[in-house]
Amino acid sequence: MLMQGFNSFLGLLYLAMLVFAVVAFVMAVLFREDAYRAADKQNKGFWLIILGVAVLVNFLVPMLFLQIAGLIASIVFMVDVRPALRQVSGGRGRGRGSSSDGPYGPWNGGR
Repeated sequence: MLMQGFNSFLGLLYLAMLVFAVVAFVMAVLFREDAYRAADKQNKGFWLIILGVAVLVNFLVPMLFLQIAGLIASIVFMVDVRPALRQVSGGRGRGRGSSSDGPYGPWNGGR
């Protein structure tokens, strides 16, 4: 009984690592190549290869050591590279700013 619960927990852990790696890979695909250069990070191809391998390892190879290495790569991308890319790209993200904001800041109607 205890072993069955542990295996179920590991299955959820493996699934969570796979989903996180897929999300990181998709976000790496969405940024432009010049944003990687402007942010002074590794190029887009490097991150696509690293995160693609992380997705494949999580999907195909049930070796925890390799999956943890992929998880670390995904975390580094999400915590270090992605914020730098967003800052360079000028992406403010959803939910920020107002509908009256123009390309150079808020539009106040000539006041």
